[in-house]
Amino acid sequence: MSWVDILHFSLSGAILTTMALGVMVSALIPSLDRWSRRYFITLFLLLFLCAVTCFLELLFYRDPTMAQVQRVIYFIESALLSTPFFMPTVFLLHCSHESPKGSPLFGAVMALLGAYFIMLVLSQFTDVFYYVTADNRFFYGPLYALSLAPMSLILLLNIAGTIRRRKALARPYYIGLLAYLLPMSAAVLVHMFVSIEIVMVFGMALFALIMFSLILTDNMRQYLRQQREIANQQASIAVLQMRPHFIYNSLMGIYYLCDQDVEKAKRVTLDFTSYLRKNFAAIASEDTVSFTEELEHTRAYLAIEEAQFEDSLFVRFDTPHTAFRLPPLTLQPIVENAVVHGMRATKAPIHISVVTRNTGTASEIVVEDDGPGFRPADSDEPHIALQNIRRRLAMMCGGTLAIASRKEGGTAVTVSIPLPKPEE
Repeated sequence: MSWVDILHFSLSGAILTTMALGVMVSALIPSLDRWSRRYFITLFLLLFLCAVTCFLELLFYRDPTMAQVQRVIYFIESALLSTPFFMPTVFLLHCSHESPKGSPLFGAVMALLGAYFIMLVLSQFTDVFYYVTADNRFFYGPLYALSLAPMSLILLLNIAGTIRRRKALARPYYIGLLAYLLPMSAAVLVHMFVSIEIVMVFGMALFALIMFSLILTDNMRQYLRQQREIANQQASIAVLQMRPHFIYNSLMGIYYLCDQDVEKAKRVTLDFTSYLRKNFAAIASEDTVSFTEELEHTRAYLAIEEAQFEDSLFVRFDTPHTAFRLPPLTLQPIVENAVVHGMRATKAPIHISVVTRNTGTASEIVVEDDGPGFRPADSDEPHIALQNIRRRLAMMCGGTLAIASRKEGGTAVTVSIPLPKPEE
């Protein structure tokens, strides 16, 4: 075995190992978003298969009885080598928020890919592109360079498309794509005239890892930033929800009830305990909770308020749709905001309704009251709480919160949470 053979086998082994690790890292690392995870798993799997075919080619190319097997291996290898060339197109369009449908770049790349496969199929019936002799020797045909021209054009189109969309791409993505595309373009041009399959596959694997590392670094940076935001949100929840005056008023109300109505005092004590337990759980939570759990928390809060203002606070629940999740402490602070801004601010009776519905695309919660109405200029704690809820909705489940004044007086707060996609 010559040193060239040893080098080729070493490169094949290195590619197989690194691509297998790439698939594992892509599948397991938590900071990678769903789409990027699927993309890189597919890319590394394809490159792994390319390395397998290269390894098989090295095993059989010296055996004169394996000519027909080598023809099949060359065909599969050439077909697999095409896929990492057009995959940057998919990544580029995704990162630029463009749909492949109607994209001139995607259309041109697919047309070139079709031309490549036509020539690849023709190569099985003619010697103009490449051929394998009866004693298992591989030779370029006179039009071999032409058969690789579509791949070169795909790379050039991707480079031009990346540069053209540089303002729409995050900097790590832009650098990562160019780090993959530019060296690969040079390698394909060389391969048109010199057989360097294994070196080219090694180059694709190496440049794919460079692109992956740059994008993974950016994803990890975003993931860590999101974790910091979650920690800040949890701190905000703790500050906003554990209001000393509410705890003081509740305890004093229970104190006076002990002399007036012992059974009612017991019920309110249980409701207050449930309220505190839900608050503490929400502060510690890093994930969404079921709407049913959030509804129980809200009912516990209202039971405490109704015990103090039983002739002034009237609440109606119409919640047939409960099969969805939301950030903890979403509904309860909205209802509390209605109580604080409505009844407590005006000392007048207030009617509050809580309604849920499935719109087909989202789960909606609508909280309405007939209080004095929403004033955008307000900047006290309840309004800060609503801003806190809006940020957590967007961050944790892609939801929104809208506030509007009702025509008949009062305020309507609408929470909308997108329904999960079928594949999720």
